[in-house]
Amino acid sequence: MKKKLLSATFPIALLAATAAGFAGSAQAADDTSLTWNGITLYGVIDMGILYMNHGLPMTGDIPGGMTTIAKASNKSATVISPNGLSQSTIGLKGNIPLNDQFSAIFDLQLGFNPQSGKLTNGPGSLVQNNGVPLEQQKAAADSARAGQLFNGQAFAGINSKDLGTLMIGRLNTFTMDNVAKYDPMNGSYAFSVIGIQGATAGGGNTENTRLDNSVKYLYKFSPQQDLSIHVGAMYQFGKVDSNPGEAFQANAGVDYAGFSFDALVGKKKNAVAAAPLSVAQFQSGLYPSDSLAATLSDNSVWGIGASYRAGPVKVSGGYEHIKYQNPTSPIRTPFTGVGGYYFSIVNSNAYANAKKFDVTWLGVQYFITPKFDVTGAWYQYHQNAYGAVKCSNNSAPTCSGNLQAFSVRLDYRFNARFDVYTGAEWSKVQDGLASGYLSTSLVAPMVGFRFKF
Repeated sequence: MKKKLLSATFPIALLAATAAGFAGSAQAADDTSLTWNGITLYGVIDMGILYMNHGLPMTGDIPGGMTTIAKASNKSATVISPNGLSQSTIGLKGNIPLNDQFSAIFDLQLGFNPQSGKLTNGPGSLVQNNGVPLEQQKAAADSARAGQLFNGQAFAGINSKDLGTLMIGRLNTFTMDNVAKYDPMNGSYAFSVIGIQGATAGGGNTENTRLDNSVKYLYKFSPQQDLSIHVGAMYQFGKVDSNPGEAFQANAGVDYAGFSFDALVGKKKNAVAAAPLSVAQFQSGLYPSDSLAATLSDNSVWGIGASYRAGPVKVSGGYEHIKYQNPTSPIRTPFTGVGGYYFSIVNSNAYANAKKFDVTWLGVQYFITPKFDVTGAWYQYHQNAYGAVKCSNNSAPTCSGNLQAFSVRLDYRFNARFDVYTGAEWSKVQDGLASGYLSTSLVAPMVGFRFKF
């Protein structure tokens, strides 16, 4: 059975009370942040109204609105939707000098749904669809944010001016860092396929956008004033409740004048893709009603990203290649995964033939004024035919297939803390990526606002 988690009400109320204390204690000379003795309280609240021509009813757990076509998308709907531009969060971070060379750092981040006040909980949204026929399901998506108290990053570390930064705990992967850096929509849930669907940011599976029990090292040097080079590596210790397999990623990049470039490689053993129990599985009574099904794979990934800013125009894009294979050390028995969720059904043999998944994206951002910009983006998925029978139609999800998406966004920043936005995304699936879908395309315009502190 799923572990009992703390109610969202307590941590949000606690941090809100802390905010009042920080506000009263912050130095008068610095009114731009809630900082006291090197510790900063920060947060984001993002809300809007979303229309979907083939949509789904919303839940209070899901990270964001379902603006990209999903398998159960089938009815037009207008809904209050959270987190259009970015995940709503409350967090504490610190940078405490130890001497002239070193400082202690930490970051604790809580992601929540302002629509419901609940902690963001992707697996929890899947549980709500256990035993529910496809045409009656609600919006749901797997996520590394699984109702934990600190479901974003949660780490401590040491920073050195000359030797780099070492962090230990729950950490963002380089695949996620590079999506945030090179996605023209900055990983937006409302306007970016690779933002709301975490396969790209997770190197194959959205649960791997952040890794528990991991260590990450970053080093940056600047041989000249307008040139900097950075490298990094991270490792996840596996064989614990939330992460059954080890992981490794490495990244290297350069920033020169208005140009940036990064390249990464990575591997993850026993990566988890969560899904709700089917009607038959749920009605059998053999499995706990709040458990989930898991498909496991060993994933390898490599990718590149680049951007260039010249005057009011910024161009950015990237490419990622993901390979899914059956686990070399398969798990065949039920286990407890991210957020304490119990996986009662385990499939470790979904990829007798390797699945190859390619993600490409490109976009342009134009600053009409320093406070007002318009951004357009294009996204594409492509998978090979990896089933026993090679096919290029929608007869099976193992057939080759494609997803295409286009989006546009207008964002006006009144100041550093408050902005309003509007835009729309169009997405369409074909062949194997459309197998079993109730609808194959979705148009989803949204208008919203974001407050940062």
